[in-house]
Amino acid sequence: MNQREMNLLWMRDILEHLTTNRQLLEGTEDPNTMRVLTEAMLRDLERCQRVCEVLHRRCSSGLAAVSTT
Repeated sequence: MNQREMNLLWMRDILEHLTTNRQLLEGTEDPNTMRVLTEAMLRDLERCQRVCEVLHRRCSSGLAAVSTT
């Protein structure tokens, strides 16, 4: 598995975790549970952003390499 595939797999896992936490959030009224779930979701969003940035940089550098050849 190459780096791109690993990043996409990691992103899929993060998005699945976000979906699960969203579903749990919809079903709770407990403030402590809501706090824990939203904190986890914020961490997942930060991780997802970092993976997207890596993919974007690789795409941008790949385009630069293609345009110079």
